[in-house]
Amino acid sequence: MSDAAPTKITYATLRADNEELHTAFEAAVVAVRARLGQSHPQVIDGQERAAESETELRSPIDQDILVGRFASGSRTDVQDAIAAARRAQPAWNALGWEKRVELMNAVGDLISERAMEYAALMAIEVGKNRLEAIGEVEETADLLRYYARTAVQNDFYVKPMDNLGDPATHTRSVLRPHGVFGVIAPFNFPMALSGGPVGGALVAGNTVVFKPARNGAMSGVLLMEALRDAGVPDGVVNLVMGPGETVGDELSASEAIDGIVFTGSYEVGMGLQRNFTKAYPRPCIVEMGGKNPAIVMKSADLDKAAEGIMRAAFGFDGQKCSANSRVYVERAVHDELVQKLVKVTESLTVGDPLQRENFMGPVIEQRSVDKYEQAVAEARAEGTVFTGGEVLTEGDMARGFYVEPTVVGNLPKDHRLFRDELFVPFTAICAVDSLDEALEESNAVVYGLTAGIYSEVEEEVQRFLDGIHTGVLYVNRRAGATTGAWPGVQPFGGWKGSGSTGKAALGPYYVAQFLREQSHTIVD
Repeated sequence: MSDAAPTKITYATLRADNEELHTAFEAAVVAVRARLGQSHPQVIDGQERAAESETELRSPIDQDILVGRFASGSRTDVQDAIAAARRAQPAWNALGWEKRVELMNAVGDLISERAMEYAALMAIEVGKNRLEAIGEVEETADLLRYYARTAVQNDFYVKPMDNLGDPATHTRSVLRPHGVFGVIAPFNFPMALSGGPVGGALVAGNTVVFKPARNGAMSGVLLMEALRDAGVPDGVVNLVMGPGETVGDELSASEAIDGIVFTGSYEVGMGLQRNFTKAYPRPCIVEMGGKNPAIVMKSADLDKAAEGIMRAAFGFDGQKCSANSRVYVERAVHDELVQKLVKVTESLTVGDPLQRENFMGPVIEQRSVDKYEQAVAEARAEGTVFTGGEVLTEGDMARGFYVEPTVVGNLPKDHRLFRDELFVPFTAICAVDSLDEALEESNAVVYGLTAGIYSEVEEEVQRFLDGIHTGVLYVNRRAGATTGAWPGVQPFGGWKGSGSTGKAALGPYYVAQFLREQSHTIVD
């Protein structure tokens, strides 16, 4: 028997040839069909609460598949959820950080135990392929365990301070929770970008009002299920669901909460950033997307670059804030890189993501298809579509939202397709004459989330690391030019218009954002 540790499941280590994994996932897809089409209430103060109306959620894979009916809450529901969280917070904090760490580990372990079931439902809900879905569920579990571990490693942020030589004086810095946090999650990582901030807030001693995305409501229900089943007390996390213009606005406008976490668009995030602190400064943690560049130098391994760009541009149909949506390539190898990238892109299979052979599934909704068609039309009119550009409606795909992975180029370098986040499987290539030009163009947008470079010249790599204005960097990465961060491995947070705090998720400083410092001076 081998003593080697089992391979850890991550986005980078999952393999298409893992037969045990595929068998388990396929069995889960069959099993979870019984959970589809059900009604799902909100959970406030530990009690399930129906709403006056429900919102139907249908799968982007096939609009004939009803994922479920989800409560469409009211402003009053949000107010009640905040009040419940407020009542629960003193006891949750008094439980002690060691017990909270124990509970977060238990939630993470429970999610890992249910990984296949949760991944199958997520794949049906948002259209992820099986490897992406399994990876995200396990990332969620790891986020909870990792944030718990960082609290332990920091002795829950109690630090003795200098007493200036007076043995009768004892000073220390401690971090204390704020109280109640709101968490507003996106559809594209409906469990990880819910579980991460919820877990960070909880281990810090805060309580939470949690609103999942409309298109990610099932994953939100599953996260709430795991929290409750693992023993998190009533009222500590409260699940509210419904439209952004009611539930979301009430949560973000409330002066009764002490902090908020939002993941979504730049426009909404900046509006929240401006308005949330009107009464007084409160933590406002916002992650607002990216327009992420890859730079390819003439010294690069072009096969590695082409594969890394393809994986980062078209994984989950480009619906990642870290997607590689633009490429700056040194002119001497532009044509060769385009040729290689087109070849690997055209090898991708698009279709029902529940099927093993398909790398890409659907985009999330018709609005995404419309955005895709507009981008393709602009590229055809003002540049070149190297491959892709079509909406796919053959056979069963007619009932979903399927489009081709698309590579374009020969556009003016100031074109909006190099500036605007699209959230579709679409990447634009631009020839440049130097690394300086590539860096200048890479930095010339409001976003600063992820970036990558392919170069075999050490000096070029160092100039990239020193000169790029983004928070997450990758060098010569075949698994993804700009994507694939993991808890405790690659802290994930943006600069400029991609993030608000400079303290990244998945990293050692994340939990501290949910705490505030207090100085204690005690004299004998």
